[in-house]
Amino acid sequence: MTASDALDTSAKQLNVDIVIFGGGVAGLWLLSRLKKAGYQVLLLENEALGAGQTRYSQGIIHGGTKYALTGKLTASSESIYDMPQIWRDCLQGQGEVDLSSVKILSEHQYMWSTPSLLSRLSGFFASRVVRGRMLAVKKYNYPAAFQNNKFKGKVYQLDEPVLDAGSIINALAKPNISNIMHIKSIKELSETRLNVEAANGEVWDITSKKSILAAGQGNAALLQQLGHHSPEMQLRPLQMVMVRGGLPEKLYAHCLGASVNPRITITSGEDTQGNIVWYLGGQLAEEGVHRTKEEQISKAKKELQALMPWLDFSIMQWASIDINRAEVKQADGSRPSSSYYDEIKNVITVWPTKLALAPNLAREVLEHLEDTNITKSGAREMPGFSHAPIADLPWQEESKWQS
Repeated sequence: MTASDALDTSAKQLNVDIVIFGGGVAGLWLLSRLKKAGYQVLLLENEALGAGQTRYSQGIIHGGTKYALTGKLTASSESIYDMPQIWRDCLQGQGEVDLSSVKILSEHQYMWSTPSLLSRLSGFFASRVVRGRMLAVKKYNYPAAFQNNKFKGKVYQLDEPVLDAGSIINALAKPNISNIMHIKSIKELSETRLNVEAANGEVWDITSKKSILAAGQGNAALLQQLGHHSPEMQLRPLQMVMVRGGLPEKLYAHCLGASVNPRITITSGEDTQGNIVWYLGGQLAEEGVHRTKEEQISKAKKELQALMPWLDFSIMQWASIDINRAEVKQADGSRPSSSYYDEIKNVITVWPTKLALAPNLAREVLEHLEDTNITKSGAREMPGFSHAPIADLPWQEESKWQS
């Protein structure tokens, strides 16, 4: 699509301060913050809300602990340190956005260590990022997954919550639904003007003072349509694994490994029949991009069998999911240490990097907009739009499970 000033004269007209592209957690959090600040904002989504990276998230509100497994603070652990408290304030209805309706899957997570790693953890437990957020768990309080005499490691409780990603999207979208348009396609696009066909067939000409690209992996195509060559995007893939059947209970835990990333990270959900599902990430998912689906599932089985040999593996069903994490390009291809935004010709491109960093990203963009002194039209009700549905979580889609 090319930029054009000759937009469809038969289309409905709409003038706003800011257009946001992308209805994941980053775009929706920005929508809420900018509306409260007095901007007239419109968010566009061409799929279901949260259908990109958000629904594939494990829902962990990191405080940086998993990035300090070597016992040293890193740029990543520093940038995310305050996020759990910001989210907790929002969950209590007292923060910058109201997340009081969000489903809290677990108030905390566990970290467990194998006997071979115990002697290497002294620096980790002495680090600032851990103090006050990690407690040793007594054996009688271990999660059911570790209530077996064959378990010889240690379990620790980590003060970082785990949230249901779908309910986050719902909580952010519901109060702002009049500012969200479900679109079928973008017919014309320039920095401050666009022509779109809504999902209900209506055609809209939209003008704005600023555009914010918060479409994750979709930012690359939008930048190309605009004729912008920067910022550049990188993709860091994962191959996550899902397992159901024979699981003792829901579990939210990291297995400490020798690297910066946990050896395996387990979060939980329920499929459409109410079965418990474990969702497996961590180093397993990072390294899984070099394996076929069959190899990745085989590796996941071996990992769980090595870590929890007392589980009944005979009735487990497995599936794997390929995910792309979209971020601003780094020279060495590594994960950015924090969220990112940049403005070129009235177009602000953003990537949150992590779910937990959405508040940080919104704050930075809001401060940037305040510095530009664009006129605020005042948040007001929009015309009735065709509204986007909320995406299902991956384990709720039976098509993703192997027979």
